[in-house]
Amino acid sequence: MNLRRDAFQAIADPTRRAILLLLASQSLTAGAIAASFDSARPTVSKHLQILTECELLTQEQKGREMYYHLNPVGIKAIADFVEPFRQMWDERFNQLEALLKARHPQNPA
Repeated sequence: MNLRRDAFQAIADPTRRAILLLLASQSLTAGAIAASFDSARPTVSKHLQILTECELLTQEQKGREMYYHLNPVGIKAIADFVEPFRQMWDERFNQLEALLKARHPQNPA
């Protein structure tokens, strides 16, 4: 059975989110990534495989080492999906703030 994963399934896991945060600032090998976690290396490798399958990471061979990088296109797809929700909540919080200010105006000193 071949499971088709998507980016949102990938980022549902806290370890995979931590891997993305780790790779946000630099490219690392699987070994360097695994050293940052208490999980066994095969477990981290599985997380890397899932993130790569979902196109959130890319791999680059440098000599004998495989380096993992964030894939900006995959990350942007998530950001683009989330953006309308962020805007909606910003508007709601701004409305709430305006309502609270109207109900409880600050007394000038």
